[in-house]
Amino acid sequence: MTSSFPCGHTRREFVWQMGGGFAGTALTSFLLADGFFAKHATATETPTAPKKSHFPAKAKSVIFLMNGGPSQVDTFDHKPMIEKHANQSLPADKKFINSGGRKVGFLTPGFRKFRPGGKSGLMVSDYFPKVREHADSLAVIRSCHTDSHAHGSALVQMNTGKTFIGRPSLGSWAVYGLGTENQDLPGYVVLMDKRGGPISGQPNWSNGFMSAAYTGTLFRPTGDPILDLRGPAHVTPKVQKEQLDLLAKLNQEHLDARPGGRDLAARINSYELAYRMQSAAPEAVDLSKETKATLDLYGVGKQPTDEFGRNCVIARRLVERGVRFVQLYSGGGHLEETWDAHQSVEKNHGRHAGEVDQPIAALLADLKQRGLLERTLVVWGGEFGRMPFSEGKGEPGRNHNPYGFSMWLAGGGVKGGTAYGATDDLGFEAVEDKVHLHDLHATILALLGLDHEKLTYFHQGRHERLTDVAGRVVTGVIA
Repeated sequence: MTSSFPCGHTRREFVWQMGGGFAGTALTSFLLADGFFAKHATATETPTAPKKSHFPAKAKSVIFLMNGGPSQVDTFDHKPMIEKHANQSLPADKKFINSGGRKVGFLTPGFRKFRPGGKSGLMVSDYFPKVREHADSLAVIRSCHTDSHAHGSALVQMNTGKTFIGRPSLGSWAVYGLGTENQDLPGYVVLMDKRGGPISGQPNWSNGFMSAAYTGTLFRPTGDPILDLRGPAHVTPKVQKEQLDLLAKLNQEHLDARPGGRDLAARINSYELAYRMQSAAPEAVDLSKETKATLDLYGVGKQPTDEFGRNCVIARRLVERGVRFVQLYSGGGHLEETWDAHQSVEKNHGRHAGEVDQPIAALLADLKQRGLLERTLVVWGGEFGRMPFSEGKGEPGRNHNPYGFSMWLAGGGVKGGTAYGATDDLGFEAVEDKVHLHDLHATILALLGLDHEKLTYFHQGRHERLTDVAGRVVTGVIA
């Protein structure tokens, strides 16, 4: 027979609870030594507060220029052998090529001439004559390859490392790992093309299974950068602040009673950020303070460069103000509205390159003259490239090519004036120093001072990584 204490518990219950307390103390000690609480802290600390990198960083910010599926053999991967074999059928050893059900035509040379740029002599086509002037700042990776032929899944993989929806994006990982220097602006900003969002839409800049604090924030290039950012006209700033303070107090009381509430903690921070952004965000996109010479440099105010030029100026202003990751999309959702040259490479790339060549060159020049390029990593590329053959006789378009394509990096510790890796003589597939998207992501993180193997997020019993179980840093493009 067991007796009860005045509190109503038996001696057995008392001993059991005491033993559980000792075990909990030991477990707490082990978890603390393992860094568990540092990794999983969910208190009201600002989730985007600046954090230390794993090792000294070469870049502090990233501007990622996404473009759909530009043709490598027409832009940054010169292939003279295609001219020699022009109008011939596919070589026998390339019969494995998956055309995705589209017609397979003949080997087709580049539609514009390639010329050497800068002291390095890096070959760049006439689709990008102004970018070519900055050849000595570019590290072109000519051996990229990916896992999908389809725009939707390939674009999601370019952004998140996986072909399926639901993973955190590269920008989310960057802000999760490093935070952001300006707490009045989002750490991760996305600027879309007025013709519409990219295929798959919001999952491309999603926070996935991470806190919502790390998701990409869409900015509009004109007007209020974020819809509904401002409150009703009759609500004064003083009243609004009082309302937010009361809401924060109630939310904090709720959170204190239920520790570990990640979603609520993220929402509390989002309310506070939105309040601070009411003045900071409009100022960041206000180009009236820019000189006419700067706007002319970017092609703002004239066609076809006005919109992308504005977005490039905004991107510079954002990284200037401490935003960690900025993503610009060129082109709309699909086919001829973006870099998807199935019908005509000349018509498609001529149109889109004409919109972005001057603004991108201006961005590189502007960052450099302001002393920002050395700490800003600029990335250009698409989710895959295009085939070196046409889609049919007399049809000068090219189909998707995930086997080998080009991307380039500039600034932020990059070894400029270099070409890394290679596709075969005809530009079908990467054959030398192949770079998978996991490798590209590992390299971008490394330039930010992050070890892609150590940058993990605990989710459903597993320490998740952007690069999954793969990835290597491409040291050949790092200065």
